[in-house]
Amino acid sequence: MTVLIVEDERTLARELGIFLYQHNFTCTTARTAREARQQLADNVFDFVLLDLGLPDGDGLQVLAEAKENELSAAVIVLTARGAVEDRISGLELGADDYLAKPFSLPELLARMHAITRRRFGLNKPLVAVAAFQLDLQTRRVLHAGQEVALSVKEFDVLSYLVLNRNRVLTRLQLSEHIWGNLPESGFDSNFIDAHIKNLRKKLGQHADTEWLETVRGVGYRARL
Repeated sequence: MTVLIVEDERTLARELGIFLYQHNFTCTTARTAREARQQLADNVFDFVLLDLGLPDGDGLQVLAEAKENELSAAVIVLTARGAVEDRISGLELGADDYLAKPFSLPELLARMHAITRRRFGLNKPLVAVAAFQLDLQTRRVLHAGQEVALSVKEFDVLSYLVLNRNRVLTRLQLSEHIWGNLPESGFDSNFIDAHIKNLRKKLGQHADTEWLETVRGVGYRARL
């Protein structure tokens, strides 16, 4: 999943980027309100981690403007401000969660996982997929209790299709989710096609994969 880190404190922004990269997120950093607005205008993200105390403006204003422009990303406000009023303002403007600094990186990850489950209507991280089970927290695919070995990117493609079950996703949407926001001039659909081919081969060694559909001329769908 893709994350925009809006944080002017370089050390914290770097720590967040490294930690999330280690947990298979693709991160972009903005250090000012202006940079954040530009990133949100140009790109699509799954998460925004938003500091309120930016050097050139208030993060709450950035959030308000983004929501007016129909921001689809989940927003977690990260701030040193401890006032209840600030927490309430952020949540009322549409933030999904709030963490006061200093915070635990594992707690942040757990909250991101919880938001993902809520957004896709899941009660627990284990998702049934035909004859398989996806564990979104440990990033494993299981069949009859045995793990099916997938690469990091193969799991990313599969999990995103499963979370958006019965919805057709284009190759570009899948690529942006996995590699970040790529200019269309540099987009190569063969990346996705190769991953789908590998998924069918690896999963097909255990059970039928007819539910992993190709939608001709458009992209792919997990029909579940």
